[in-house]
Amino acid sequence: MRVLGLVSDLIIPLLIFYIVGMGLLMKRNVYGDFIRGAKDGLKSIVSILPTLTGLMVSVGVLRSSGALDKLGEILGRVMEPVGFPPELVPLGVVRLFSNSAATGLLLDLYKEYGTDSVIGIAASLMASSTETVFYTMSVYFLAAKVTKTRYTLAGALTATVAGIAASMLLALWM
Repeated sequence: MRVLGLVSDLIIPLLIFYIVGMGLLMKRNVYGDFIRGAKDGLKSIVSILPTLTGLMVSVGVLRSSGALDKLGEILGRVMEPVGFPPELVPLGVVRLFSNSAATGLLLDLYKEYGTDSVIGIAASLMASSTETVFYTMSVYFLAAKVTKTRYTLAGALTATVAGIAASMLLALWM
């Protein structure tokens, strides 16, 4: 365990020294390249900020209006016959849009059911094996100026459903 702790402590500084060292060996202006990259990064942040704001406000409105709870109730009734706990439905829906809002729901589930319960374990697995699909698509496609997404949404939603199903199976198995 000490070796892993040492490696985790040293990996980032070693990576930085490696990158700077390779840049110097290749006779690059490392600082100038860094500044240009930082400037491009800030331009990207400014271009995606309206999308991020819209997503965050939308999730906040859904959560505070009670619409998310109603959707959870409806989908929960549909999912209950197949053995999926209705308490996890809001987490699955919110996770598609916002990681921070999903983390809030996850903490609420921990408080109510405990971290070692089937619901707590399934929620933890869901949070770690699914992606914020709509957030990721809007931010990265906007930044890369992608206009034709083709099968990205269908593939991402299929992967999310598979991650949720696997989470539930693993939680029941444990």
